[in-house]
Amino acid sequence: MVDGLRKLATSFVVPGPFGVAVRDRLKHLTPEDERVLRAVGEHQGALASGDLKARCADGLDHSADTWAARKRELTGVSSSRIAGAITKATHDQWALARRCQAAYIQNLAAGIKTLRHRLSLPLGEKGTRRAAGGYRSKSEWFRKSRRLAMLEARHAAAVADWQAGRVRVVRGGKRLLNTRHHLAQAHLTEDEWQQRWEAERWFIAADGESGKRFGNETIRVTPDGEVSIKLPAPLAHLANAKHGRYTLTVRIGFAHRGAEWADRIEANQAVAYRIHLDTDRGRWYLTASWQRPVVQTIPWETARGRGMIGVDTNADHFAAYRLDRHGNPVGEPHRFGYDLSGSAGHRDAQIRHALTRLINWAVRVGVAAIGIEDLDFTPEKTREKHGRRKRFRQLISGMPTAKLKARLVSMAAEQGLSVVAVDPAYTSLWGAQHWQKPLTTPHRTMSRHDAAGIAIGRRALGHPVRRRTAPPPHDRSDRAGHRTAQAGPGNRGREGTRPPTTDRPPGGPSPSGKRKREPSASNTVRDAPSTQQWVQDSLMRTG
Repeated sequence: MVDGLRKLATSFVVPGPFGVAVRDRLKHLTPEDERVLRAVGEHQGALASGDLKARCADGLDHSADTWAARKRELTGVSSSRIAGAITKATHDQWALARRCQAAYIQNLAAGIKTLRHRLSLPLGEKGTRRAAGGYRSKSEWFRKSRRLAMLEARHAAAVADWQAGRVRVVRGGKRLLNTRHHLAQAHLTEDEWQQRWEAERWFIAADGESGKRFGNETIRVTPDGEVSIKLPAPLAHLANAKHGRYTLTVRIGFAHRGAEWADRIEANQAVAYRIHLDTDRGRWYLTASWQRPVVQTIPWETARGRGMIGVDTNADHFAAYRLDRHGNPVGEPHRFGYDLSGSAGHRDAQIRHALTRLINWAVRVGVAAIGIEDLDFTPEKTREKHGRRKRFRQLISGMPTAKLKARLVSMAAEQGLSVVAVDPAYTSLWGAQHWQKPLTTPHRTMSRHDAAGIAIGRRALGHPVRRRTAPPPHDRSDRAGHRTAQAGPGNRGREGTRPPTTDRPPGGPSPSGKRKREPSASNTVRDAPSTQQWVQDSLMRTG
């Protein structure tokens, strides 16, 4: 902390993606195909539920031996590969619940800290930008003291669960489980909810294995699109092919990354598959995923050489501004709007569309990187910090910061662009202070968000947000150092003066190409331009 400001984190280039997932629809399935898929999903879903229950019971006592014992037990009622896929999915789900539990404890601790601070202040005391003030009335103080006791009880229970290794997981989702008690509000019947609940708890997935035929022995997809499934032992009587396999009557072909997928399976490299049913649409889908080497991003020094696009993320749009390598704004500000209302699918589509337009613009102007804030509103969402500002809490809660960053990195990597993450501190404040007014013209309206985009881009380039450094301490010369923050020590002519506009033929065009009026005669004698040449006369001698 220096002069009341917190220390800014160093900007960094975000690593590129290392995984790929594509999806295609299983069209025109026969009733027999659907019956087999449902039977496989129900059978393996029941096994996954039992394995998750056993893993949660183990808690912190889990070890390689308990894992092997669970896998051997599942192998007898399925197969070795299916058992491996189920136990791996179980461990991933338990680890996710553990991380969510830690975030919940952290959120409770932040709320308790804020409540204790505000309760310790006198009634009506005003707050600051960094800390809220006291409560406005005795009744509000009393209600908040009761809420503090409730949060402390929740925090103690969560910490006890964490120390004991106890997590609470719902296969199918807690939200869908609670929807069972509010069917009218969800516009669902009991049968519709039951179908959705069962489909979410099915398990039809298999991990890939390099060296095996087409990269997966359990769910095999050939280059011509034929899909076959290795049935569990109790369902082997449903097979319609050799070695206990069932071959679907449909063919698939991935429109997106189809060539990359085909190259992998022809080389017998690992590809994981998952089959699921979308109950809202009544459609079956197959998702293929695989790992690939991490995309090598452009080094920071190389990325900044071609300029940068600074992007300010807001609730309904991206405010973007292009900067050259010296940090100077180029052109006009750009905005890419989106609508985050509605369903999760609609919000995701809006984000993807806005990012696509942003990346296409970056490719057209020829920059090599995009600067964006490293946003994380996790500690900012508590009602204790923002009090009655319910709309603001809803605003920051609705911004998909994690998903946005993940999508931007993966989409930018496909176009050869790097993403530079910067500290979001003071970007809006300093951007408005130093850039909003100077760039506002009769033909350009600069908003606070546009100025923040400039601040983000300059920070991503390694420049300070401020347009000029402090003046020299001695006098108005540059003996204490060059003033401009844009020019580096190696730039030639950085300390030179501008060529005067008089360096042109009299009456000729100016450097900009426009003809200017010649200077008129001055009204004062002392300022009148002289047209005579001063010649020294010879000395006169008088005798």
